[in-house]
Amino acid sequence: MSVRTLPLVFLNLGGEMLYILDQRLRAHNTSEDNSEKGLWSETDRKRVMNDIVGTMFSKTFMDELLKPQQLYSHRTMKTVLTRLAHTSIMRLNPASMDRLYELMIMAFKYQVFLCPRPKDLLLISYNHIDTIREFVKDTPVVLNQVDETHRKIIEVYSSLSEGEFQLLRQTLLIFFQDMHVRVSLFLKNQVQNPNGRFALSTSGPVPHGIDVPGLIRTFDCKGREVSRAEFPTGGCYTSPIREGSFLLHGDRVSTLGLNMYTVNHLEETHTSKTPTVKQADNTPNLLAKEELNLLARLMGSMKAENTPKAETVFRINLFNTDREEEEEQARASGGAGESSYEVINIQAMQDEQAATELALIAGQFAEGERQENQESNKGDDLLAMMDDL
Repeated sequence: MSVRTLPLVFLNLGGEMLYILDQRLRAHNTSEDNSEKGLWSETDRKRVMNDIVGTMFSKTFMDELLKPQQLYSHRTMKTVLTRLAHTSIMRLNPASMDRLYELMIMAFKYQVFLCPRPKDLLLISYNHIDTIREFVKDTPVVLNQVDETHRKIIEVYSSLSEGEFQLLRQTLLIFFQDMHVRVSLFLKNQVQNPNGRFALSTSGPVPHGIDVPGLIRTFDCKGREVSRAEFPTGGCYTSPIREGSFLLHGDRVSTLGLNMYTVNHLEETHTSKTPTVKQADNTPNLLAKEELNLLARLMGSMKAENTPKAETVFRINLFNTDREEEEEQARASGGAGESSYEVINIQAMQDEQAATELALIAGQFAEGERQENQESNKGDDLLAMMDDL
């Protein structure tokens, strides 16, 4: 397992989260001065982006994240990203965060599958960083944080060998192997099968530095070519396109990692679980204590000062109605083994009672986490530390 995987997973999943939130907030942005109740203003959207990106790329946070360490479970990663999202004026309920996390995972998984070379994982990450940079281009302080983090990423990963990049890719594939959530956008574009698995093409340009397959050349003992023979490849391959830039700024060439929730995709994006794959894994984790240690260290820089107590807090609901949300939460708590065929719509909304609901949800979350870790006698002090943040 590669000890350099965690930073790329966090940056790419965080980028996908920002794409989705930005698209939903823009879809409901029809009021510049927030004069219309129930709508997100452009000011709200920019503030959410700046708050989340500012925390995500803070120096303390990134210094801790870039330390060599093992990649942890989906549960820990989702908890980190949930806390990250809640550093803004926006709040996500647990059911909506589950759906958001599934979209993030499947988008990044698809990008990794299509990545021509292991090293090109960096180009995916740089595309995410470049787009995030556009989100905060009007805020110099946050923009400088993004640039500084990008420089650190280049410094850390530019020296890795091809073998280390291959190990990093293998670690990512292991991380993704049990996730087969159907996404309506992928299904519509016919890049995902009904069982949730991706349909990969056997045609197109080969990776940079690789010859087009279909030719066998034979050489003698002196290195001279003596014969050639062709064979069917089963696909239509073309010469490689030029290599993308691995610098701070430049043409990445690859489109993997760019925002797919743009104006070109105005339709709703849905997710639905496949009936044969169990998404929730509640088995004890041998690295539970280490995960909690990581979580506590990472959360140390995510302070609540971004959301004053007297200020209105906005709630994001990724379901059409509150009834759908309640049904999903009931299934999650009482029917973990049941199949879910419903299609979930991403929606953005405000709620006047968001502060009260958030307090109840946070209390239930904290209580559940404490009970879970009391049974394993691991990390009690760290959870208490996190509750104080």
